[in-house]
Order: sequence, then structure tokens, then C-alpha cells
Amino acid sequence: MNVVLVDAGGTNIGSVRYALQRLGVDAELTADAATIRAADKVVLPGVGAAAPGMARLRELGLVELLRSLSQPVLGVCLGMQLLCAHSEEGDTECLGLIPLPVRRFAEAPGLRVPHMGWNRLSAKQAHPLLAGLGDDEQAYFVHSYAVPASDWTLVTSDYGGAFSAVIARDNYYGMQFHPERSAAVGAKLLRNFLEL
Repeated sequence: MNVVLVDAGGTNIGSVRYALQRLGVDAELTADAATIRAADKVVLPGVGAAAPGMARLRELGLVELLRSLSQPVLGVCLGMQLLCAHSEEGDTECLGLIPLPVRRFAEAPGLRVPHMGWNRLSAKQAHPLLAGLGDDEQAYFVHSYAVPASDWTLVTSDYGGAFSAVIARDNYYGMQFHPERSAAVGAKLLRNFLEL
């Protein structure tokens, strides 16, 4: 299986690559359009802010390419947010592949921003990406911005209200948490993505 990691400058690229290696897949890190287009699966990792993330994709000439892909594409953390329409972070136009906004968590007593740590996953729809996901599974999150729950939400988590933990539209998928840091549940979901 030919899996590529889009070299969009995210600091989690190494850990995502190692997580895939543990599943028997050696994903190539690339910003080459032809290599990305030829892949069986594409992973868009990302840690950081929306504006620099989109600037990097524009600089590499990858925006239209990512919008045109027909194979399964997985956005991880910031990568998931970049699949959406617009982020409040830096008032950033994103890829627009999943027509949802990305909003900053509201500050509230007892809710620190960023949201960091393990949090429960709650499946909202049946989907092959979620095969084997139990009722009380948890994943590891680090983020200040989140995607509201919608018809494209497969899994929610709760931090002062429900937000999207996993989203999907057509061949585009997103995981807000870090599957590469989410132990067995993260490995399971990455394996499910590879088997789509």
C-alpha cells in the first residue's frame, strides 16, 4: 500500500510516521504533487496554527491538488481543521472540503484553553472508519480550536459542549485528536483508515 504524509510542516509528522510504521506501513513524507496524486492513501498531519498551515500548502502549490484527490485523505489535528471551510484562528480560509467552521473554545470557569489530555469519544454514526470502536474509548487531544458537531460528525467529544472528534465527507476524513498518541484506540482508527 502506497501511503504518503503531506509535508506541510507539522511538528507531529515524525510521530504519525512512526505510528504508521508500527502498523506495517512506511509512509513517504513528500510535498511532490505527482507522488501525492499517485498514493493509495494521503495523510495531512499538522500541529500549529491555521494561517501558517494554509500558507505552507499554498507555498507548496498543494491547495488545488488536495481539493482534487479521490483517494482517502486523513487530516490529523490541525490537518483536520485545514480540511474545513474557515478557521477563526487568524481569520483563515481553509481547504473547504468539509463545509464546517473551526472555532476557538470559549473560555469558561474550569475549562482551560488549550484543551489538553485524554477525553472520551462518543460515536454518532456507524462508519467503517470506526470499526471496533468501543463505547468508552478515549483519545489524546491538544487544541484550542474545534469543529462544531454536524451531519459530517462521526464522533464527538465534550469540552464545555460537544465538538467533532472525527469528521467525514466523501473521501475526506479528519481526526481532531492525535491518533499517534492515543495508544490502542489511535492505532485501531489508523488501521481502519488504511483499510478503507
